[in-house]
Amino acid sequence: MPTLSAALRALLISATVALAACAPIKPAPGPVPRVDAIRTPPTSAVYIGNSFFYFNNGITSHINPLIAAGMPGYQHRSTMITISGSGADWHDVESYFRPKAVGNYSFDASNNVVFNKLDKLFDVAVMMDCSQCPLHPQLKGLFTEYAKKNSEIVRSHGARPVFFMSWAYKDKPEMTAQLAAAYTQAGKDNNAQVIPAGLAFARSVAVRPDLELYIADKRHPTLAGSYLAACTTYASLFRKSPVGLAYTAGLDPAVARHLQTMAWETVQAYDPN
Repeated sequence: MPTLSAALRALLISATVALAACAPIKPAPGPVPRVDAIRTPPTSAVYIGNSFFYFNNGITSHINPLIAAGMPGYQHRSTMITISGSGADWHDVESYFRPKAVGNYSFDASNNVVFNKLDKLFDVAVMMDCSQCPLHPQLKGLFTEYAKKNSEIVRSHGARPVFFMSWAYKDKPEMTAQLAAAYTQAGKDNNAQVIPAGLAFARSVAVRPDLELYIADKRHPTLAGSYLAACTTYASLFRKSPVGLAYTAGLDPAVARHLQTMAWETVQAYDPN
């Protein structure tokens, strides 16, 4: 298995070449976190993060239709807990698992309130830090600290932690490799799965620079960006290809298929097991 620095160098070289040639990014897959029992498809998930999750009606509003299209009849429940601009240290993760609170009731397809009888609150907790926190000189220590702390809290409640690797800013593509290194190391340190959304963004930009994944602020996602993040999450959590799924979030079918392909290629390259 290559060292982290070797993988980072390979990723930087791959990204540079791909951007220059407009060819797909094929980042070095290692070192992928060694994770036990991550292949069981989750029947429930909580997404803990910030506006990167809740933009465009929320990542779950795209993941759930992807699940319905790719796994007909599969029962999956999801919840988002987001705070605008938040880092991992803003979230009281312990409180999200308290009984008869989060997930106690939901709304069905006819907008009726349904009270849930839950043997287990969540199978997975997908967690994301703020967009600069893993890299910022004054905040990266908190990223490491809370990756460990929150992973332990999640496991104490019978769920498994998953880290969501966020994407680089549009005008700071060097963040891609830096964020990839930080999240991959956090995954290794905490025996946690990592969803390589940031690498999927970089791959798409390299292949189709004309397709806008960012709004005007150069960091938040367009609908296409949110859809790409959802496809990458689906591919990672369920180990299934999103390519060809009927749900397109209202995007042009050719655009949706491109994003589905970018997500699947990225997940296979990052974690081929």
